[in-house]
Amino acid sequence: MVKKKSHEESHNESVSGDNSAVNKTATEADATETNAATEEGSPAGENVQIDELKVKLTEMQDKYLRLSAEFDNYRKRTLREKIELTKAAGEGVLVTILPVIDDFDRAMNSLRDTENCTAVKEGLQLIYNKMGDFLRQNGVSQMDVLDTPFNADIHEAVTNIAVEDEAKKGKVIDVIVKGYMLNDKVIRFPKVVVGE
Repeated sequence: MVKKKSHEESHNESVSGDNSAVNKTATEADATETNAATEEGSPAGENVQIDELKVKLTEMQDKYLRLSAEFDNYRKRTLREKIELTKAAGEGVLVTILPVIDDFDRAMNSLRDTENCTAVKEGLQLIYNKMGDFLRQNGVSQMDVLDTPFNADIHEAVTNIAVEDEAKKGKVIDVIVKGYMLNDKVIRFPKVVVGE
């Protein structure tokens, strides 16, 4: 005799079958996650990561060495260019001043041969003017400090002399050595006598 399953029994069997399918799927998912975690934490996975880090480290060290070498080359090149520029600038000044020296030579020769002092004075005045032009062309100007108030920042006092005129007290009354400026910078301070 075949017994018919009741509706309730067949429902229970289908529910238990569904539960076993769900349990089976969950177990497979857990196994997959466990395998993935095991592969990452495995020595083979760690070796791959270490090799990648070593490659990155080697690349960074190579970049650092190249950059360091480029900077060193740049520093040496700029230093060499500065030295060459300084030499060239000095050469230009010396070549420009040579004609003035030639004029001085001619003046010294004419001093021995002539008795006309007026001609020698005029020649020396021309040389002096030429030298002044040369200085102006190179940005050098003479400091005009006579009868100006004494300023310790731009004047060098040699001595103080008592003066009777109240207007000259604290002012430059004599210039012993002239001062010069290159553009806006003092390149030689004037040596002055100050009234007190």
